[in-house]
Amino acid sequence: MKNQIEIITDRLVLKSITPEIIHELFNTKTKEEIINYFGYDENGYEHSKKMHEKGMESFRVSSFSFLIFDKQTNLPIGECGYHSWNEAHKRAEVFYNMLHEKDKQKGLMTEALKSVLNYGFTELNLHRIQALVASENVPSIKLLLHYGFVKEGTMREDYVVNGKNEDSVCYSLLKWEWKD
Repeated sequence: MKNQIEIITDRLVLKSITPEIIHELFNTKTKEEIINYFGYDENGYEHSKKMHEKGMESFRVSSFSFLIFDKQTNLPIGECGYHSWNEAHKRAEVFYNMLHEKDKQKGLMTEALKSVLNYGFTELNLHRIQALVASENVPSIKLLLHYGFVKEGTMREDYVVNGKNEDSVCYSLLKWEWKD
């Protein structure tokens, strides 16, 4: 991939996914090749196709993420990165997701997130990274607290999940709080 960044950890390889890379994939690969590359199901493919066709960046806001590969199998197991990245204000919202239940609770996202946070503060020059999570998502909250995120408050009816508006709890980490 053109201009793709790779970060290697003990058990993982993180490969950058930018708007340019998404466009390159959809312009040069088949649907099957894209699904295999990302480890997507049909919904994941359609989501990325929509980003390719309708856009995922504007004058001030963009995205930057990493596809997470298991170093031993070279298969995609998750994603972690930033959406709502506002370069002018040096802030972004972090997101992370494991593709399969079997890969959860093994410390893999803890390993990946450390590199992604470090990349955000050092390479993307972020000052503030925030995360929005459901209050019942205890594993995600523990992960954020592990890296020093501070709970700021609740954003009422912030996300739509299965057709229902739900609250999000906002956590943030500032550059000067980050201890790599």
